[in-house]
Amino acid sequence: MRSTVRLFLALAVACAASTSVSAPLLAQQKAAAGPRTIEIKATENMKYDVTTIAAKPGESLRVRLTGVGTMPKAVMSHNFVLLKSSANAKAFAEKSAGAYATGYIPPDLKPQIIIASALIGGGEKAEVTFKAPTAPGKYTYLCSFPGHFLAGMTGVLTVK
Repeated sequence: MRSTVRLFLALAVACAASTSVSAPLLAQQKAAAGPRTIEIKATENMKYDVTTIAAKPGESLRVRLTGVGTMPKAVMSHNFVLLKSSANAKAFAEKSAGAYATGYIPPDLKPQIIIASALIGGGEKAEVTFKAPTAPGKYTYLCSFPGHFLAGMTGVLTVK
């Protein structure tokens, strides 16, 4: 019986020691694993299926956008455009509607963008990787394809 108790005590000590050693190791493994991935579907209803994203200041994020639908890309494309907190999303979307030649991203408004994906159609995917802003706040993301923002294809990245 005493040998069993000693064995359990030895195991408990070993487990406690390995836990304190493995916590930093787990943090290193998590950091090495890369950015946190957010999967977003963009539909022909002109909506994102994810409209809120919470992030820590400076957190590394990957947004994977998937187009869902069968309409031709020329009439139903989507993208993910994350704007700076100072940007006026409605004004950005309105000006984007006329920027066909540049993928619905007006060149003079690029300074308002944190990150933007390529345009995708149904069955296609786009991916962007970026660091969340370091300043806490709310950052609008939207689809800049004509009419999509006004139809509600938008969301908010909240940094806190």
